[in-house]
Amino acid sequence: MAENVGAKISYFIVGLGIGTLVGILFAPKSGEETRDFLAQKADEGREYAQKKARELRERAEDLIERSKEIINREKGSLAAAVEAGKETYQRERTKAQ
Repeated sequence: MAENVGAKISYFIVGLGIGTLVGILFAPKSGEETRDFLAQKADEGREYAQKKARELRERAEDLIERSKEIINREKGSLAAAVEAGKETYQRERTKAQ
C-alpha cells in the first residue's frame, strides 16, 4: 500500500512538471509581461484588501457608536424605572404604617 501511495505521488509530480512545461511553452506573454501582470494583480489585490479593511473598520466604529448611544439611552430608562420603583416602595411603605 505504501508503494501505491509513492507511485501516486511520483505520477503527480511528473504531471505537475509536464503541466508547468506546457504552460511555459504555450504562454501567450513573455516572462517579463507575465511578471508585470502578476505584480499589477497583486497590487490590485492589496488595494482591494485595504479598501475592504477600511470599510469594515468604519462599519465597526459606526456599530460601536450606535451601541454606546443605545446603552446610554437604556441606562437612563433603567435609572428612571429604578427611581420610580423606589418612590412607589416608599409611598406604599408609608401607607402601610
